[in-house]
Amino acid sequence: MHSASSNSTDINARTIATRKVKPFDRLILVLKAYARLVRFNRDLAHNQFTRLYDVVRAYPLTRTKVSTRDIGEICYAVDLACIWYWKEVLCLQRSAATTCVLRDVGIPAKMVMGVQQTPFRAHAWVEVEGRVVNDKPYMRDLYAVLDIC
Repeated sequence: MHSASSNSTDINARTIATRKVKPFDRLILVLKAYARLVRFNRDLAHNQFTRLYDVVRAYPLTRTKVSTRDIGEICYAVDLACIWYWKEVLCLQRSAATTCVLRDVGIPAKMVMGVQQTPFRAHAWVEVEGRVVNDKPYMRDLYAVLDIC
């Protein structure tokens, strides 16, 4: 499903990268994530799920490639942006933002949307090379996948 990488074993959903990240670099990532949250919040507030979906599905993967160790740092930056966001961030908005920021740095992220029948609920998360990076690793065990974009 996802392209293979020599660093695929380094992907860890909640571990921040082991390298020291400069505060300015982290701030840039948080601001990028915050801007995406604003964009996707606007779409959802105007009942434009289709627009959000189309943006994520068509969002380009840049050619610059960072280490897969940086995935944890990027997810951490999105989490910080969610903390500072003025209202509650839903999983769809957070996952769409995470997917776009990861693709901005050359990581082939996919947003996954799933549903659970009993009790009925839907959820979205992000995967890289088939591994969940912004949520619990067993999300596919809890939710039937509806779509991957």
